Amino acid sequence: MTDDLLALKAETDAALAAATDLRAWDAVRIAVLGRNGSLTGLLKDLGKTAPEARRARGAALNELKDALNGAIEARRLALEGVALEVRLAQERMDVTLPPRLAPAGLIHPISRTMEEMAAIFGAMGFAIAEGPDIEDDWRNFGALNIPAHHPARQDMDTFYVPGVDADGRQRVLRTHTSPVQVRTMLNQEPPLRVIVPGRTYRADHDATHSPMFHQVEGLVIDRAITLGHLKGCLIDFLRAFFGITSLPVRFRSSYFPFTEPSMEVDIGWNRKTGELGGGGDWLEILGSGMVHPKVLANCGIDPREWQGFAFGMGIERVTMLKHGIADLRPFYESDIRWLRHYGFNPLAPAMLHEGV
Repeated sequence: MTDDLLALKAETDAALAAATDLRAWDAVRIAVLGRNGSLTGLLKDLGKTAPEARRARGAALNELKDALNGAIEARRLALEGVALEVRLAQERMDVTLPPRLAPAGLIHPISRTMEEMAAIFGAMGFAIAEGPDIEDDWRNFGALNIPAHHPARQDMDTFYVPGVDADGRQRVLRTHTSPVQVRTMLNQEPPLRVIVPGRTYRADHDATHSPMFHQVEGLVIDRAITLGHLKGCLIDFLRAFFGITSLPVRFRSSYFPFTEPSMEVDIGWNRKTGELGGGGDWLEILGSGMVHPKVLANCGIDPREWQGFAFGMGIERVTMLKHGIADLRPFYESDIRWLRHYGFNPLAPAMLHEGV
């Protein structure tokens, strides 16, 4: 190599050695190999060299170019290794530290209440039955001894679905989960012991009513079932669900087309404070009764051989009472702030009565 080429190599080696990061290295690379770089300029001037010296000059320039490319690439790899070491040192992680808390989902109060009910009644030997939300009017009304002129069958109370089913019956959004009881009695042989949680629909909407809400109903069919079985079952359930072992429970005579005799069930509470279990006042909580013989006969069960009881309650209502929720509407508004306040940890077990 000639003196000018040796000088360029020495100058480049010194500049590469002085480059302490990739930005400085890139500046050296551009100064030597870029469009206006020193080596690029020498290559452009090759055509001005005398013909007899051009071949030797070209070979020397190519040798220098290879040498400079090798030196520049080697320096890049070295600087990248240093940068990686620095980054690893800065991002060092202490594996002994506890993990950061990650946002966790919460169970909706309705879902938690249904889980608690399933656990309590499951301990009593009840199975869970399910059915469609769209029913025919016979299963929703007729089989349950609800006459055609009953107010509950009017448009102002019931959502009717256009058209009829394969049997020519009108279709409705079920107004209660009792049609699933009818389906169970039609499809299974007694004895039966089921609860039916699910959505129901009625034309009503205010602070304490919703056009869509949740109910749970229970049905027991067996030989020699009495009113005492019904009372014992519901008293045990209410005391377990609310966690009050001495919760006062009262049964009042009432009327439902599908039960005879029929009873509404009250629990003790304090009207002034809203506290359950005391205060000398009563709060209606659910309806119940012995299954009407006509309902049994409509479902193909001989009422002379089999007896049973049934009950039903609103899931939102008992949830509001248990957790002190004053307004029904936030249940369906998807407000994440409300859910964070009233939601439940999915890993925490439901707090049930010790006797269950």
